[in-house]
Amino acid sequence: MPTLPVTLTDGVVTIRPHRHEDAPGVLEQCQDPESQRWTSVPVPYSLAQAQEFVNETVAVGWLSDTEWAFAIEAEGRFAGTISLRNEGSGRAEIAYGAHPWVRGTGHVHRALRLLLDWGFDEQGLGTVIWWAHRGNWASRKAAWRLGFDVDGTVRRWLTQRGEIHDAWVGTLLREDPRGPRSTWLECPVLEEDGLRLRPIVASDAPRIQEACSEERTQHWLGQLPSPYTLDDAHAYVESRTQQLAEGSGVTWAVTSLEDDAILGTIGWFRWVPEVECEIGYWTHPDARGRGLMTRAMGVVTRHVVQELGVARVTAYAAVGNTASRRVIEANGFQQYGVERLGILLRDGRADMALYDVLAAEVPRASLR
Repeated sequence: MPTLPVTLTDGVVTIRPHRHEDAPGVLEQCQDPESQRWTSVPVPYSLAQAQEFVNETVAVGWLSDTEWAFAIEAEGRFAGTISLRNEGSGRAEIAYGAHPWVRGTGHVHRALRLLLDWGFDEQGLGTVIWWAHRGNWASRKAAWRLGFDVDGTVRRWLTQRGEIHDAWVGTLLREDPRGPRSTWLECPVLEEDGLRLRPIVASDAPRIQEACSEERTQHWLGQLPSPYTLDDAHAYVESRTQQLAEGSGVTWAVTSLEDDAILGTIGWFRWVPEVECEIGYWTHPDARGRGLMTRAMGVVTRHVVQELGVARVTAYAAVGNTASRRVIEANGFQQYGVERLGILLRDGRADMALYDVLAAEVPRASLR
């Protein structure tokens, strides 16, 4: 016997069978650029296709026991579609798509919790698998909040309108906790000392390319690709989100309060909780000689001491990179040694100056 559609609610969000009047909402969702970017909905998408989906496609999935799809209803409005695709033997694939109006409200998370509880408790599922196009951070964060582990990246796996894309994959077992099992860091906006430190975004890529193609930057950061392309810049932006998702560090774009143009980046990484972390940075040629990175170094040093509670902050620079060493030293860092051939420059390895500052040495008046 096929599974009969049900209606479930947590008092705030309801998941229910689709209705004919959901078609306009489905149309709006499927015409949304983000929906088209990350899903396989047909492009263009018409009202007739939306009506076919809510009146026929969903019903066929229930009757054949191949896909149990629910409409999300929140605040009296259609808010998206979620489903479990039955793979047999106690296995299913989770799928979800949100209407633009509901994103960021937390309602989709509530709906997915209802769906998973129903799947595990009522349908006897043991394993639910999650797939997403590589780069779909919104989907990955939703899965992370539900307790999915990202088990890996599968190359050229998901199809989309005649193309094949790399995919992320993760699993959730019946016995797993229904909540995050790792740290996903946030990149807070910091405004202090005439600077604004904000998350790095895709539109920063052209100026990142400018900075990382420049001769001095290329010389001191020998690990950079050469030539440094716009694709390399976009990959760097992507890696900063990856850093947050893995809980390994935070990187900010350094900007002025008057102009949002990126003037460099600064971030912390190599974090040992309650012990230490490292700060690293680079500067766009436009920002050199203005003291911007010196001030940014102070802002981030104070931030990590206060927010991470580390006892020690480290920073490193090539012995010959006097400009970078001035930034470090101006913020109270003390040199404690030299690692011979410890850093890669464009023309080979060089000695690296090692610096640190203890939390107790950071001026207390500066800790906000």
